Amino acid sequence: MAKKSNTQRAKASAARQARKELAKLEAEEPQPIIEQPVEEKTSKVKSIFAKSEKKEEPEPKVKPKAEPPKKKRFQFFKDIRAELKRVTWPTRKDVLQWSGVVIGALLFFGVFVALLDNAIITPLLVGISSLGA
Repeated sequence: MAKKSNTQRAKASAARQARKELAKLEAEEPQPIIEQPVEEKTSKVKSIFAKSEKKEEPEPKVKPKAEPPKKKRFQFFKDIRAELKRVTWPTRKDVLQWSGVVIGALLFFGVFVALLDNAIITPLLVGISSLGA
């Protein structure tokens, strides 16, 4: 299943909220539909959906002139510290285990490349170079 974008999730959430409000309105109104004009009921439904479909425009950002830049000087480092607290760090056992796996793989491929070079490539190059001489 494809992952939904933030916009799609927001629209779905707004639609769910509108359906909930509509169900709440219907539950609150035990009156028969005949007594209530259709236009009034549809206007309530339309207003609910209009609220969910409105695009919220961000307000223009206004910079406060009295704020000294010193307040935000170390904010970057505070943010880094907060993020590092959220990280799930591996245990010492995991680090040692995976370090062993990496070292083993490096040794295996190092030996493999050395054998490939000495057993196949070097004799092949010597054979090709002796043909030309």
